Amino acid sequence: MANNSQTDNLNQTDSKSDIDIVPPRLYKVVLHNDDYTPMDFVVEVLIEIFRKNEFTANQIMLNVHQQGKGICGVYPYEVAETKVMRVHELAEQFEYPLKASLEEE
Repeated sequence: MANNSQTDNLNQTDSKSDIDIVPPRLYKVVLHNDDYTPMDFVVEVLIEIFRKNEFTANQIMLNVHQQGKGICGVYPYEVAETKVMRVHELAEQFEYPLKASLEEE
């Protein structure tokens, strides 16, 4: 009888491996240009919230400034939503109109 229970356990394990695991959808966090937020503040936001190094933060800031928007990173929805909220909170704290949004990847 011990062999039957071991065989049953193996069959249960095999059936679980047939389940497809779908990775979470990813979202881009985008910063939008405005006429009031200083470039230095945008760089600081990118370093503090998105953990970018200074060079990368400057490149993204220039995209925001020159192209009207810049992609800060790609994250699962909950992480991206939290980062957008943190951008808005920090901008509000310093009284800047900086806006961030989500775009599905």
